[in-house]
Amino acid sequence: MIRVSNIKINYKCNQDEAIKNKLSKIFKQDIKEYKINKRSIDARDKSNILFVYTLDISINNEDKYINDSIKKVGNEEYKFESLGTKGMINRPVVVGFGPAGIFLSYMLSLYGYKPLIIERGKSIDERVKDVEDFFNTNELNPESNIQFGEGGAGTFSDGKLNTLTKDENFRFKKVFEIFVENGAPEEILYDYKPHIGTDILRTVIKNIRKKIIDMGGTIRYSTKLSNINIKDNKVESIIVNDNEEIKCDNLFLCIGHSARDTFYMLNDKGLDMKAKPFAVGIRIIHNREDINKSMFGDADFNILGTASYKLTYKASNGRGVYSFCMCPGGYVVNASSEVNRLAINGMSNYDRMSNSSNSAIVVTVSPDDFGNNIFDGIEYQRMFESKAYELGNSFIPTQLYKDYINNEASINYGSIIPEVKGNTTFSDLNKLFPDYINESLKEAIPYFGHKIKGYDNPDSVMMGIESRTSSPVTIIRDDNNESNIKGIYPVGEGAGYAGGITTAAIDGIKTFEKFANIYKA
Repeated sequence: MIRVSNIKINYKCNQDEAIKNKLSKIFKQDIKEYKINKRSIDARDKSNILFVYTLDISINNEDKYINDSIKKVGNEEYKFESLGTKGMINRPVVVGFGPAGIFLSYMLSLYGYKPLIIERGKSIDERVKDVEDFFNTNELNPESNIQFGEGGAGTFSDGKLNTLTKDENFRFKKVFEIFVENGAPEEILYDYKPHIGTDILRTVIKNIRKKIIDMGGTIRYSTKLSNINIKDNKVESIIVNDNEEIKCDNLFLCIGHSARDTFYMLNDKGLDMKAKPFAVGIRIIHNREDINKSMFGDADFNILGTASYKLTYKASNGRGVYSFCMCPGGYVVNASSEVNRLAINGMSNYDRMSNSSNSAIVVTVSPDDFGNNIFDGIEYQRMFESKAYELGNSFIPTQLYKDYINNEASINYGSIIPEVKGNTTFSDLNKLFPDYINESLKEAIPYFGHKIKGYDNPDSVMMGIESRTSSPVTIIRDDNNESNIKGIYPVGEGAGYAGGITTAAIDGIKTFEKFANIYKA
């Protein structure tokens, strides 16, 4: 098989027909079958927007066609053979059923390890009800919300699967294949910016859960890790819900970035941890059609889909400012998980057809800002979240961009009406942040306006606070992904080794491989 890159087709064309015609001209013969490896959009020329393809085809005399844009392709399937010989006394226990825990548990189950999975939150359907109740009543359930529950925080997001990490072992491909096998749209296998959408992702997770159970795994919801019993520097058992002991030799911590109480407990038990940098900022909301027009001109959005973007800027104070978790045609959501503290996030359904497009615009912060002690970053986040809660009187504090730059609280919306899940109130976000964050945002947004026309529209809506961009701590692990306490494996975003759905899933698979090369099922 050979791979042909840089095949450009006008987006309005019949894609299959145009691709076959172009391939036939390149290879001087009819090409009846091909497979899309990658597809992206080139919208630099708004009068001639193109789909750009990388395609795999089978053809005779492959070698004579090899050049800079045509390469031979080998086997690109994920392969793993368990080599472990050490026996287990008890079944492995996975803590947390977000992306890292889901894919770790899937692989453990697939290879016969029969894991026990404990999740402090509820199952998808129960969790969705609790979240909708919170949006409507503003009464938070600290154990069942956008941060905690089956699927993790990613369940209430855009379901983006972007990653910049190279995939030499085809683990990413394996993740995407598992998603598709369980109901995700097939185009995630080749789209340059793949996404599932929160509505479809919920069904996909339930389907994966069923397969894990069918393969021998067990899942317990509303089951919180309360304590760990350690003997001779090795895990011996865990305590859940404060009163039940479960024997455990191998414990996988897939706890997510918001399990702050668990981080403190782990420190008390002697796990090596350290503070790490992250970012904080706001959500900015524009009209979906305005972003579409700026990115694609007068093109047919029904073909191209809702436009997304990625923006970066380096402020004069040296801080990085960047867009994060951009949600085309989506919603801002109240993503709080602690009483009297407020945090927000963004989410989109698969069709990305709400009237708003939103993104976090966040500013980098480090231990130089909040301190070098292990939990200074957590307390820094909590400080902002408490201020946001107070500023909005428990609702999401909201401000128009024109009022933000003039240090004035807004009193009404202009030409942009945001799509929001949760209650909002007008405030002055300048009061939320220190000068170094406000100055960074006020520099960056006009710069982004030069990149995307209308981005600095005076009526653009800003909301705060976006504080859960990544874990504020790293749980240190060795080359076998094991902590300093033997039998405990920190995994995924919460442990500081991932930054989104895909990388968390991959870290789950990597940790499974390390474990399965030591232990037999």
